[in-house]
Amino acid sequence: MAHAPCFASDNYAGVHPTVMAALAAANVGPAPAYGADALTRAACARFKEVLGENAEPFFVFLGTAANVLALQAMTRPHHAVLAASSAHINVDECGAPERILGCKLMCVDTAGGKLTPGDLRPFLSHLGNEHHNQPRVVSIAQATELGTVYGIDEIQALADFAHENGLLLHMDGARLGNAAAALGCDLRDLTSSAGVDALSFGGTKNGLMFGEAVVFFRPDLARDFPFIRKQGMQLCSKMRFIAAQFLALLDGGLWRANAAQANAMARLLADKVAGIPGLRLTQPVETNAVFASLAPRAIARLQERFAFYVWDHERHVVRWMTSFATTEAEVEAFAAAVRQEVAAAEAGAEA
Repeated sequence: MAHAPCFASDNYAGVHPTVMAALAAANVGPAPAYGADALTRAACARFKEVLGENAEPFFVFLGTAANVLALQAMTRPHHAVLAASSAHINVDECGAPERILGCKLMCVDTAGGKLTPGDLRPFLSHLGNEHHNQPRVVSIAQATELGTVYGIDEIQALADFAHENGLLLHMDGARLGNAAAALGCDLRDLTSSAGVDALSFGGTKNGLMFGEAVVFFRPDLARDFPFIRKQGMQLCSKMRFIAAQFLALLDGGLWRANAAQANAMARLLADKVAGIPGLRLTQPVETNAVFASLAPRAIARLQERFAFYVWDHERHVVRWMTSFATTEAEVEAFAAAVRQEVAAAEAGAEA
């Protein structure tokens, strides 16, 4: 069945065939429930190989749960979580962090969605003051919601700042694979080796059917997480089906191949539309997201034919996302449509 190219989200993509085959292979015979099966043990061991021996992974269903429950293990209700204003936990979790944690989110406008120690320093002025929420966690997204990437040195600087001030560093790694592929480094380089204390490791956006992982790099944070996960309604009875997918993703570098394909298609799309009069790229294209400003009429016409989101309605900025399943032909067709509709909108404005 033919379908129009989709640039709304990498969540729109289907399941990678290798992952689907792993699910089918896992669906043979019975297996112990709640993570006591061989596939879950193997996946946890594989996480340790990839992220370091100090990695303690726990599988959950959803990205929102991965973020919120990881933060729950790191905080108490009088604490605060420091994040960028554009962070997913601030914008797209429907208030779940604040409702579930009881913590306050303290957010700051940032350049390109990336925090720096300088951004965070003003929030430490009330440490020890019982009248104020106490900063406890710095949460960063890698890649950011704007598609930008923290370099290894930037993560290390944030980790050093956090630890020097008695804080912890959490990473929302929904698109960690895209960031690592963009930088040409290993997953460990961006997480345990860089000083990250807890990681929400994304799978769904990189070829899985469902499933994320919460990974702690400190034993004290992992100690109570089995109970936090159960109370958070994220303990999967048939956990082997999440574990099997992560084994497929981490074995043989599938995570990198999928992420590299998505990144390459975003770069190709940016190159194809960059020179169109009346269109402006608003962010550097570092991973699998393209942000562009164009005429409202062109946006409306394009959305009649293709799925994508308007990121900023006031400034007429759209977000175009690519995935492991995006093809060059789809990019070419979409770029041609963008060129046609932007030109039509420009001609109409001049008439």
